[in-house]
Amino acid sequence: ELTGAAPVRTRMQATAARGLTRFVGRGAEMEVLARALERAGEGHGQVAALVGEPGVGKSRLVWELGHSHRTQGWLVLESGSVSYGKATLYRPLIDLLRTYFQVEDRDDVRRLREKVTGKLLALDRTLEPALPAVLALLDVPVEGAEWSNLDPAQRRRQTLEAVKRLVVRESRVQPLLLVFEDLHWIDSATQAFLDDLVESLPTARVLLLVNYRPEYQHGWGSKTYYSQLRVDPLPPENADELLCALIGDAPELGAFRQLLVERTEGNPFFLEETIRTLVETRVLEGARGAYRLTAPTETIQIPATVQAVLAARIDRLPPEDKRLLQTAAVVGKDVPGSLLRAIADVPDDVLEAGLARLQATEFLYVTSLFPEVEYTFKHALTHEVAYGGVLQDRRRALHARIVEAIERLYADRLVEHVERIAHHAIRAEVWDKAVDALREAGTRAHERGALREGLERLEQALAAIDQLPAGPDRARRAIDVRHDFHGPLLLRSEVDRLIRLHREAEDLARDAGDEPRLGHTYARLAIYCWWNGQYREGIEYGRRAFELGVATASAELRILAAHATAESLLARGEYRVAIEWYLNVVESSDKDVAKQRLGLASVTPFTGSCGRLAECLSSLGDFDRAMEYGDRGLQAAQAAGYAPAEVTAHTNRARALMGRGDFATALAGCERALALAEAIGVRGFLRTRTETWYGWALGWVGRIEEALSYLERGIREHERVGLKTELAHSYICGADGQRLAGHLVAAKTLAQRGLGLATALGEAANEARALLTLADTLAVDEPPDADVARAHYQRAMALATELGMRPLVAHCHFGLGRLHRRAGEPEPAQEHLATARTMYRDMGMRFWLEKAEAEIRQPDRAYRGGTM
Repeated sequence: ELTGAAPVRTRMQATAARGLTRFVGRGAEMEVLARALERAGEGHGQVAALVGEPGVGKSRLVWELGHSHRTQGWLVLESGSVSYGKATLYRPLIDLLRTYFQVEDRDDVRRLREKVTGKLLALDRTLEPALPAVLALLDVPVEGAEWSNLDPAQRRRQTLEAVKRLVVRESRVQPLLLVFEDLHWIDSATQAFLDDLVESLPTARVLLLVNYRPEYQHGWGSKTYYSQLRVDPLPPENADELLCALIGDAPELGAFRQLLVERTEGNPFFLEETIRTLVETRVLEGARGAYRLTAPTETIQIPATVQAVLAARIDRLPPEDKRLLQTAAVVGKDVPGSLLRAIADVPDDVLEAGLARLQATEFLYVTSLFPEVEYTFKHALTHEVAYGGVLQDRRRALHARIVEAIERLYADRLVEHVERIAHHAIRAEVWDKAVDALREAGTRAHERGALREGLERLEQALAAIDQLPAGPDRARRAIDVRHDFHGPLLLRSEVDRLIRLHREAEDLARDAGDEPRLGHTYARLAIYCWWNGQYREGIEYGRRAFELGVATASAELRILAAHATAESLLARGEYRVAIEWYLNVVESSDKDVAKQRLGLASVTPFTGSCGRLAECLSSLGDFDRAMEYGDRGLQAAQAAGYAPAEVTAHTNRARALMGRGDFATALAGCERALALAEAIGVRGFLRTRTETWYGWALGWVGRIEEALSYLERGIREHERVGLKTELAHSYICGADGQRLAGHLVAAKTLAQRGLGLATALGEAANEARALLTLADTLAVDEPPDADVARAHYQRAMALATELGMRPLVAHCHFGLGRLHRRAGEPEPAQEHLATARTMYRDMGMRFWLEKAEAEIRQPDRAYRGGTM
């Protein structure tokens, strides 16, 4: 009775359906795998790797273990990579999930959502937060702002964490054998998942079984729960045993079997293909397991390599079958029947007959029947040899036809096939379609958090653009692709390259007279120049962008340009001018536009500008207005539901609080920012900024050891990220922490480093801060370097006065007062301290007011200075 189609998904499943050869010579390897399986079943997760050259039987070992009595009661999930699979992110992981959730190709989005949601929540309701990531991975649209507001890196982390949690939770219900084959072709996103999973295996009932060729490398070798098995060709006695099963054990075949073992060096696939060649050429006649030779052993020619054997077999095919096999090879190792039919250029009955013959000769296997037939090559080497035999002109033509066929057959879901379209378009040299597909693939990779892969696709797109004929279309595409570099490069901190790419886009847009594109290019350049410490250029680009925003009536461009311009003005310490530009955002009639992200990494223009206004106003000593904007920024970030913006808003508000001296409240805000950053997996510049501010606040509430830990880590990570903006301030914060800890040499070193960088970049405000920090450190040294300290105070005061930084001016007076008093100069000491006290009182800086009054009343009171 016919009950349905067998669930054949892999090459080995298809091979097994036709009948496997005898399994010989792998007893020792099976014992090692059995022990790993036993340990994993006991709750001590294991990783086992099978390493060997093509054709030695790695997949057969996996098959035998997965179908042995030892895995009864286990859930076995298998997946693998293909030679062009690196272009398709998460492909092995997606295949694994489709098997786990029993997803069929004919399932629509609604049915797929039902299957995933039902099974996931039935497993464990606490896995519900993982649902958006799993659905997104399976290309099911995810509703709600919580997922859409995540930046790409956060989506990637949540995706990896979601699948890992699913695997670990399932292992509590039943032990899992997870199989990932051919890791030498794995994409980096799936590799990241495996790396993450391996770290979580020790207490899970999971055996991760992988295989790969020797050139592949990973970082698991040091794990105590990792075992590696080298799968070598069969030793002579086992190779002979296999040959006895294939051709027979008659005595007259002994010398022939020995010849085969010597020539093939015991490689099982080489042996099987050689036997098939000899049968096809009638050197062997009879039935399997009982063949007889038709020629003397000494006259038989055995090709030197398995590739030569395969090439000879393909050449002996009838011309129409050889052509069909080569056409299938151009499609790929896995061949959808509809796609092959669309490009084969033969009637259906001829195609079906040819495919039947290729299956009979075991070049192709059927791996899927519904919703359409799909074929696969028997082995990767078979595919490689068949493809290599196609002439270049015919190969290009077939790749071009495949692109057209994919666009026609999958018109309603092309996004799922962009990597395949890109692969074929490049090989077809259809450059316009290659550019479009690569751009889409880059965007798709970026959205999934695979920033490196997204960057690679965009680089390939630029290379493809170079092949297009010169003209307006080429210029437009070049601008568009360079704009797409925004996300990946910003997060990767490759800012120098980013600036170069956008300057090229600037030239192209100007030549094309495209003002809207030119304006957005200027706005992005303004942002990137700020990240890179090129503030003058950033201000100039920002002003140009703003002018074009006005000229083109683009509210989005005006808002983005105003925010970007203000960032560089703030970095230079030009607070009053920066405030005017930030107010262009915050008090704009286009607030709804300003509250959109507009491509910014960790803020919206509105929340970012509010936070920066708090910073500017607190630096000028207007703390009440600073807190007003700090509160507005935080409320807007929380209302938007965009977690990175909330992290930024908390830290900006805390900075204003610290400027006033309210360290306890500032610390609470920093703690909330850091907890949120950790919860959403923030990395890079935003994380370093958060940790630096948290460390600085810890130091001022007396938690010195914790403070130094966070400050040192923040500086180290900031240097690793490589962004110049705010790095000088990180050094200054670190110097403050070291001085508060009494580590004066370290404090001087960091303060000098901050001073040098701030001076080089033209950061006048940070230059003043660094001078004050250095003066405070020298003033409390033993013995104090009074002359140098005094000069630093005076220079810092002059800069701060010019910039309107009243709190810093007050700190300089306070430091000078203490320095004069220590030098036995009471009159100038009293004058400076009185000035500081008055300024602190006028600005409502109670913490510092108490310090100044205590110093006036008790001149010998110990104090190590302070910097804001």
